[in-house]
Amino acid sequence: MKSQDIVVLHVRTKSAKGASALRRSMSATAAASPASLSEKQRRILGYLREHAPDRTYFKSRLIAEELGLSAKEVGTNMTAIADGDLDVAVERWGYSSSTTWKVTV
Repeated sequence: MKSQDIVVLHVRTKSAKGASALRRSMSATAAASPASLSEKQRRILGYLREHAPDRTYFKSRLIAEELGLSAKEVGTNMTAIADGDLDVAVERWGYSSSTTWKVTV
């Protein structure tokens, strides 16, 4: 393998609820950094940082209500946060009534 070659490694893990989570160890694209996040993503990240010490699971619908966004906007932007190289770990956890996210700081 040459030094300029990039390897993408995918690992599947099972969560307690049985949902699969795809984790990337390396990616050919740069992971999001706080500076590269959109304004909506920074607002969501700020909300998660503020509330994650007190709880672990967040519903897109409830985050949306707090931030004046739609649940779809939250879900779409949470993916960038989950894929980013940030100080919070975000994992899609469930889909009943609204997507649930497991967040750890």
